[in-house]
Formats: sequence, structure tokens, C-alpha cells
Amino acid sequence: MSDRRTISRDDIMPMEQYGAERADRRRAMTALKKDRRVAVGPDATFYFESYDTMWHQIHEMLYIERGGDEQIEDELRAYNPLIPNGRELVATMMFEIDEPVKRARVLGSLGGVEDTISLRIGGETVMAVPEGDVDRTNADGKASSVHFLHFPLTDAQAAALKGGEAEVLLAIGHSNYGHMAILNEATRQALASDLA
Repeated sequence: MSDRRTISRDDIMPMEQYGAERADRRRAMTALKKDRRVAVGPDATFYFESYDTMWHQIHEMLYIERGGDEQIEDELRAYNPLIPNGRELVATMMFEIDEPVKRARVLGSLGGVEDTISLRIGGETVMAVPEGDVDRTNADGKASSVHFLHFPLTDAQAAALKGGEAEVLLAIGHSNYGHMAILNEATRQALASDLA
């Protein structure tokens, strides 16, 4: 059994078994993710990750791509860094714009957006730290539609989040996309469960 901070090969289910359970597992994951999803403005959605969401994502990739044993290490390397370490929250931020012309226009105006994300817990502000896997803004100033963000918390910030008294506000402070959202109680509780 894993420490729930890292997924190892021992945590990977045989694909035949996963396939047999996949429909039920996907339903359960949809229910789990409901309280981990936060819309900020008209186009951005944050999905706060956990051991369970990453375990599911790895299994989905292995099941769909059928890469076998050789693929497992690549998936573990890609997704383990997105499991909260007990002192942080981790989110995938996605700009979800179906219309291609609008998507290109919006993303073309959001260079550096990954450096403007913050979480305010009571009176304390935590700036997001973008995952350093690849640059998410290109030389032309176009932002990626997907960003992976870490929110490193102090002991006091973690205690305030877990305590439930402080308002928790997620914000994007980009000059071309200034939006914020107050987290509801169900989401606060879900995120508090990620902290040691």
C-alpha cells in the first residue's frame, strides 16, 4: 500500500481488472472530482488533484494507450509530482474554450498567466508555483490551455484552511483575465483532506 503521496508500480492494477471495474471507477471519480472543481471566470477551471485523481489518471492513460509495462514508468514520472505532498495543494488549471477562433484569441492574450494565480486563506495570500516540466507561455506570449500549479502552504495557512473559519479565495490576476472565486465549504473540506 502506498503512502498516498507517491504512486508506485505496486499500486498499479492489472489492466484486465481495471477494464472490468472501469465504469464504476469512472463514476466514483466523477463524484469525487465534483467538490475539487472550481470555475474562475468564464473560461478557466481549476481541478485540485489528489492521490486518488492521479491514480485514476495513470490508470486511464495505461488503459487507453495500452503501452504495457514500458509505459508505467513514464506515467509515474509524469503524474507523481502532481500529488499533494501534505504541505501543499496542487491544481490543474484549464482554459476550456470550445470555439477555436476564440480559444486562439484568448490564449494569445494570456502570456504569463501561470505567474498570476493566488489562493487567499483569510488574510494570507499564497502565490501558485507553476510545475517546471515545460514552459507554459511561448515566446510569442501565447499561454497553454493547461497549467499545473502548486500552492505551498505555511503551517498557519494549512491550519486556517483545515479550521474552516477563514474565507478561501482563488484568483487569477492577469490584466487580461482578472477573475476570482470563493471556495464553497464542500471544496474547502476536500482540499483540507490533502493536507497532513
